[in-house]
Amino acid sequence: MTDSVELAITRAHHEEWARVVAGLARRFGDLDIAEDAAAEAFAAAVERWPSDGIPANPGGWLTTTATRKAIDRLRRESQRDAKYQAAQMLYDEAPPEPRGPLEDDRLRLVFTCCHPALAMEARIALTLRLIGGLTVDEIARAFLVQETTMAQRITRAKVKIKAAHIPYRVPSEADIRDRLAGVLAVIYLVFNEGYLAGGDDPLRVDLTEEAIRLGRLLHNLLPDDGEVTGLLALMILADARRAARVSRAGELVTLAEQDRGAWDRALIAEGHALVRERIAAVAAGGPPPGRYQLQAAINAVHTAAPSLADTDWSQIVSLYDRMAAVDPSPIVRLNRAVAVAELDGAAVGLAEVDRLGDALDGYHAFHATRADLLRRLQRSGESRAAYDRAIELTGNSAERAYLTRRRDQLGD
Repeated sequence: MTDSVELAITRAHHEEWARVVAGLARRFGDLDIAEDAAAEAFAAAVERWPSDGIPANPGGWLTTTATRKAIDRLRRESQRDAKYQAAQMLYDEAPPEPRGPLEDDRLRLVFTCCHPALAMEARIALTLRLIGGLTVDEIARAFLVQETTMAQRITRAKVKIKAAHIPYRVPSEADIRDRLAGVLAVIYLVFNEGYLAGGDDPLRVDLTEEAIRLGRLLHNLLPDDGEVTGLLALMILADARRAARVSRAGELVTLAEQDRGAWDRALIAEGHALVRERIAAVAAGGPPPGRYQLQAAINAVHTAAPSLADTDWSQIVSLYDRMAAVDPSPIVRLNRAVAVAELDGAAVGLAEVDRLGDALDGYHAFHATRADLLRRLQRSGESRAAYDRAIELTGNSAERAYLTRRRDQLGD
């Protein structure tokens, strides 16, 4: 297989997987058929594109091939009932009629997979697999669990869907409110996986752009929902820094070292406008901000500062205090400790970080944070050990390169 064909298949998987699966899930109403047929279509592309050439419309080719694979599967299983008749109707070129308030297949599938009959973790994991096209290992890292644990979680979710006869229908407007928290979590985790991807590709722009696209669709659907607006603002403000986050050598560039002139000022202005919109709504008597709005506000403070030294760390610590009241997770406390270290010194920050050791020992950012604070306190031996542990745990190539360089710069 030539490099150009391999690149085309990789790009098609990044860009078209969710479209193909979502379209088949809507048409056939069966998740297994949709996922299996999509996988078979991509396998066919690997087999045929090297000899036949890359099609002019890879997405269309994959959709057509996957549809035929799905129909063939139904024929093999002799399911010549309503499902089979529905499959035959796919040859009709007329566009499908709108079936509910969600008119984008991928967003429909996110809401459909976030059925309240499934545990929250299962809803998120299943949708990450189908919409983001993430591997089980990537999803496991996002959840900070073992790969085998995540595989079992996804399998159990599929079994429960079949056993409970959960329909893959477009949710009603009432359903949307019930499933919104899970949908927001899905979109945010898809964004995070693209923003700090595993493997050799430190950034997966297809995932960050897909998450932002879904966030915009959701904001258009629910413009007055504070957390929807907050999540969109958070992703936009983080994505605004994308061009400055990885060096030409493929190394992560931390916030302190980033060229702020490379930040996307149009995206920052858009994100700040969304944050101001939410501040005004809360001041006018609206509900208090949730975790996404608070995270967006923290990012607004960072992106408003002309340099790290000019950052209003007192305000950031205050925002993390409010966030800890909403989401008292160890990761929130870790991020707060980083801000405390900037405000009150590395020793104070390290004391807070060390209190989280039992909860975050398997989390690479915990050890990377300790390593940096220990370096600043000139405790080189302990810093080196913490860098070693962080390097061992991180799955991102750019972050690994950065941590390795910082470790190697330590003195005795």
